[in-house]
Amino acid sequence: MYTPHTKRDIAQMLEKIGVGSLDDLLKVPPEVALKAQLDVVPALPELQIQRRLSAMAAKNGVPGNGVISFLGAGSYRHYAPPAIGALAMRGEFLTAYTPYQAEVSQGYLQAIYEWQTYICLLTGMDIANASVYDGATALAEAAIMAINANGRHKLLVSRAVDPNYRAVLKTYCDGLDVTIDELPVNKNGTTDFSTLRDAVASKEYAAVAIQSPNFFGVIDTPASDVAAALRESGVVPIAVVSEALALGVLATPASWGAEIVVGEAQSFGVAVAYGGPYVGFIASTKEHMRRIPGRLVGRSVDNQDRTAYVLTLQAREQHIRRERATSNICTNQAHCALIATIYLALMGKTGVRDVASLNLERSRELATAVSSVPGVDLRFDAPFFNEVVVNVHQPAKDVLAKLTQRGILAGVDLGRFYPEYADSILMNATELNTTAEITTLQTALQETIGAPVHA
Repeated sequence: MYTPHTKRDIAQMLEKIGVGSLDDLLKVPPEVALKAQLDVVPALPELQIQRRLSAMAAKNGVPGNGVISFLGAGSYRHYAPPAIGALAMRGEFLTAYTPYQAEVSQGYLQAIYEWQTYICLLTGMDIANASVYDGATALAEAAIMAINANGRHKLLVSRAVDPNYRAVLKTYCDGLDVTIDELPVNKNGTTDFSTLRDAVASKEYAAVAIQSPNFFGVIDTPASDVAAALRESGVVPIAVVSEALALGVLATPASWGAEIVVGEAQSFGVAVAYGGPYVGFIASTKEHMRRIPGRLVGRSVDNQDRTAYVLTLQAREQHIRRERATSNICTNQAHCALIATIYLALMGKTGVRDVASLNLERSRELATAVSSVPGVDLRFDAPFFNEVVVNVHQPAKDVLAKLTQRGILAGVDLGRFYPEYADSILMNATELNTTAEITTLQTALQETIGAPVHA
């Protein structure tokens, strides 16, 4: 390993902080050091180790281990064809790094180019980048794009945008001297655009961020007059998509006037995996081509007129002067994007539409079942995709605790993010949820509503 410090440098630094050696830096303080000897299991045969680890894993309550899950809220369980693992885990892909040297990276460059193409087809945008960390950082990067586009330092963000996305955006903006204002939520779960026209008329806002389906699962797109008002005021409309599968059945964000579309493509074959790694995307109109962060792959021809792929329009600080860089984001989650690309290639246009339609069917089956339980009803009456908000008219966390004891992860307590919805549960149903599971949840809800919570 290369280190730029000489022995003299190291000695001076150690003297400055009052430490005798580098080893002293690694010593565990006596007050927290382990005193007793660890009770480590002796060597075991492989089969016994597997059984032991499986028993430990079962304690996590993993769906498929006798636990029924209706969790969503930005992370979704979907079927992933086995071919994804067989292809994505090939050494040529798994060990590949940034394809700077195009002549030896044509395979990976083509895969990234196809990823960009799929995202453009799904969103209706002109260009897409080679992915970013996740949907949350994609939103933050899009906000920077908008600020660079019109020089304004205020943002309008719907309160129905994923709270985690908004938290990441706030972190970015705190360091950029950018103010964030929020649009309220209507009683039906959609964004209240009634004050937006007057707000953007001041020409103080760089962008407006709207999520559809929003955090509540509600289809939430602005009317044509609202989109027109944004264009007239020079505000950049940003569309947020945390459930990318919805793009298989809903109109493209481009159709209502979005200029930048960001989101999370985890639904395309990427495992939930305790929250990551995921695969964010950014797509935009040609107008913002020079502002889009991350990597872009272009298609050209070589000196023998053969198709050739290459990194192009490099705007990262690794490639150009830092003061001219559009972003310092330095990863494209390439392997996750590859998984999503393989998923889309395997499923095809018809397959993606069919899976999205099945999600619509399952979520409506779920909504009908749970809302038939006495003391339970749907919080919102607006159209939704595969997520629905259920009002249980008592602390949602208590109801969820009861259902968890019965092996059912019924959803997310909305009170964690919205205090006014502390009596509501965000439930999700995908193609992996069966009618039998929905019936089990319905029965459990009926039996537990009003029952005491046991410690």
